Amino acid sequence: MSSTVVITIMVALIVLLLIVGAPVKPMRFIGQTTIKIGIGILFLFFVNVFGGAIGLHIPINLFTVIISGFLGLFGVASLAAIHLFIIP
Repeated sequence: MSSTVVITIMVALIVLLLIVGAPVKPMRFIGQTTIKIGIGILFLFFVNVFGGAIGLHIPINLFTVIISGFLGLFGVASLAAIHLFIIP
């Protein structure tokens, strides 16, 4: 699909949601999930930047982002512990 078609569909969906109104609870859930996933990506990025000095590298993929996003610093610490102690 061309970018024009994708942008047109997205604009049409936004206009439709503005006219009809979006359900509050699912939109809140989607927003909170998006924010948690974004925070998880940032946690992993900073761990990779600062952990590079000691040889710590946690790959940023869907599984690790979900773990670090929903569990927070404890999730990042558990991923680092798995990387350091279990996976040599």
